[in-house]
Amino acid sequence: MKLGVTFSPDLVALLEQEIKAGERAVTLAMKSAGAELKQDWREQITRARLGHRLPRTIRNRTYPTSGDSINAAALVWSNAPEILNAHDRGALIRSKSGFWLAIPTEAAGKGRRGARMTPAEWERRRGTRLRFIYRRNGPSLLVAEKARINTRGTAVASRSKTGRGQVSAPIFLLVPQVKLRKRLDLARDAERVAGSVPRLIVEKWADQA
Repeated sequence: MKLGVTFSPDLVALLEQEIKAGERAVTLAMKSAGAELKQDWREQITRARLGHRLPRTIRNRTYPTSGDSINAAALVWSNAPEILNAHDRGALIRSKSGFWLAIPTEAAGKGRRGARMTPAEWERRRGTRLRFIYRRNGPSLLVAEKARINTRGTAVASRSKTGRGQVSAPIFLLVPQVKLRKRLDLARDAERVAGSVPRLIVEKWADQA
């Protein structure tokens, strides 16, 4: 006697369907987690008042870049990792040349595209030499003498022949090093999002039922 067993519906087809659903759920979950972490990091950087450019350096990508996989993964990174890491750790910054760090004051104004100017660039653009003033207590200074402050608060060369309105304007503060305070906690957001991945997978899987 020969016996045969038939499953209805097809068990193999059901298993294949669930495997595909699992691959789809994991891939969707990782895409969602990566997008959420990118947004959280951007918002945290914005709240820390680190400018408008730094948040836009945060990027994310899901692997594989096409198709679904049970081993899908999300990568979130910054195109300015050194700057981001400095604010995340609270780094100690020293001059590369071993001398002074020149920190521009408001009177220095801005360089091209709003960038901070160096002392050499300031002198070249303003056509004025800066004078070094050493101070034992407090940061030393680079000062523009016989300058005037324009309506934007920037020091420019004075053309006054009488000396009216002329000032000695501190353009740069000179310090041997700067300790950045910790302004970010990127690991906190990463841990929170990573902890939500199992829930996201279950939710994406259930949506396909």
